[in-house]
Amino acid sequence: MTESHNARAVVTGAGSGIGRAFALELAKRGGEVVCADISLARAEETVRLVVENGGTAHPVVCDVASREQVEDLALFAELTFGAAPTLVINNAGVGIGGTPVGDIGFDNWNWALGINLWGVIHGCEIFTPGMRAAGKGGFINVASAAGFAAAPLMGPYNVGKAGVMSLSETMAAELSGTGIRVTVLCPTFVKTNVAIDGRITDTGAKLAGKLMASTGFSPERIAVDTLNKYDRGRLYVVPQIDAKLIWRLKRIAPALYTRTLGLLGRFAPQESTEKAGV
Repeated sequence: MTESHNARAVVTGAGSGIGRAFALELAKRGGEVVCADISLARAEETVRLVVENGGTAHPVVCDVASREQVEDLALFAELTFGAAPTLVINNAGVGIGGTPVGDIGFDNWNWALGINLWGVIHGCEIFTPGMRAAGKGGFINVASAAGFAAAPLMGPYNVGKAGVMSLSETMAAELSGTGIRVTVLCPTFVKTNVAIDGRITDTGAKLAGKLMASTGFSPERIAVDTLNKYDRGRLYVVPQIDAKLIWRLKRIAPALYTRTLGLLGRFAPQESTEKAGV
């Protein structure tokens, strides 16, 4: 199967990291890509890279937390392609962490879930009807191993990514047999700007940066692996060994897993949201 080849693709958060890697890889596979990002400058830089490599891409500004802007994105894509997209990658996301539930603040919850969860909901709800009418297409929803790892001090991030996983599973069941496929990506550390651009406490950002540098996969590796598994009809893409181990351990011994996380969480440094730039 070569569903990711010659695609009419929409990628959100395409201005950097995994989103940019998806856009470049899809263009290499003969696709035409709408590169959506909250930053027009970043989207244009991705398009420039695609064009330099002989591909075709189009920049557009989109805040995925806004339903109206995602509706405009869908209209832009259909007008640009002359048809509904055949692949939508709901990738846009932000990092948040370092503060326990009870001290996070509702502004932070709303901000994180607006992008990480509602952004994916908007993309799926708005683009599904066009694919259903065409009888073909697919979604790659970018979640995280955080969606099942549920590590302490990452409440809004964990909840958003768990929601993306559940939404993807639901859609996979609903769209079975329709010609529309769904894949959900659940990585651990990837070398992106998520820790820099998010609302993460200073200590948390430093730790995340070190882990990304030492253990993180490159966005390009993640994009290639995910698209190949999407082509093979995989629902879950869990690309790293540590994520696979967490997945299995939690299911084999859930109580032990949670107690261990709780113990580790007691030694984790905690800071107020003010230090996270909020």
